[in-house]
Amino acid sequence: MADIRAASDRSLLVTFGEVITAESAAAVARLTHALEGLRGILNLHPAHVSVLVEFDPRLRRHAEIEALVRERLESGQSADAPAQPQRIVEIPVRYGGEFGPDLDEVARHAGLSPERVVDLHASARYLVHFLGFSPGFPYLGGLPPELATPRLAVPRNLAPAGSVAIGGSHAGIYPMDSPGGWRILGRTPMRLFDADASPPALLAMGDGVRFLPIAEGRF
Repeated sequence: MADIRAASDRSLLVTFGEVITAESAAAVARLTHALEGLRGILNLHPAHVSVLVEFDPRLRRHAEIEALVRERLESGQSADAPAQPQRIVEIPVRYGGEFGPDLDEVARHAGLSPERVVDLHASARYLVHFLGFSPGFPYLGGLPPELATPRLAVPRNLAPAGSVAIGGSHAGIYPMDSPGGWRILGRTPMRLFDADASPPALLAMGDGVRFLPIAEGRF
C-alpha cells in the first residue's frame, strides 16, 4: 500500500514500502506514467520506491493532488504485479581491459573469475527503474546478487561516456564523461544521451535492457 504525505507546500511524496523490489519499481513506473501531463502537476521525480509529485499551488491543493494520486492508484493495475518492460534495448559492451578497469576487482570481491562475472552480467535481464544523477543515466534493477559490489571509496575523476558499471546492487551506464564512483566493467559504443535527439535519452523508465558482449575488433 502506498504512503502519501506532504513533502513541502507544493509537493507530495508517494512511497511504496522501504525495500527496492520489482513490485515497487512497477508501482513507481505506473504512477509516474499515470500522472504525466495532468493539469497543475509541474514535475515528477521517480526514485526506487517513491515518486515526488510537484504541483502548482495556484491551481491545486494538497488534498486535490492526494485525491488524484489515490484515484490513479486505484484505477491502475495491481501494485503486486511486477513491471513488464515497455521494450527491450540491447546494449553492446566491450568488457574488461582499458574499457573495464574494475572488472578484476569485482571478480575478486565476488570470488569469481572475470569471465564468470561477464557471463552473469550479460545473461541478466535488467529493468530501468528511473533516470537520474546525470541526463539519461539509467538506474537498472536486475543485477545478479552475486555481483553486488560496494562503490569506490574515492570516486574517480572521470568515468568515460558509455561506461557500464555496478553501484551496490544496481547496474548503470554513464551517458557522458563525468566523475563517478561506480565499478566500471566495460563500455558501450552506443550514445545514451543526445540533446539534439527526440527524445534525447536512449532509455526510458520501464525499458528492459540486455547487455551483449562484443569482440575486440568491433568496438
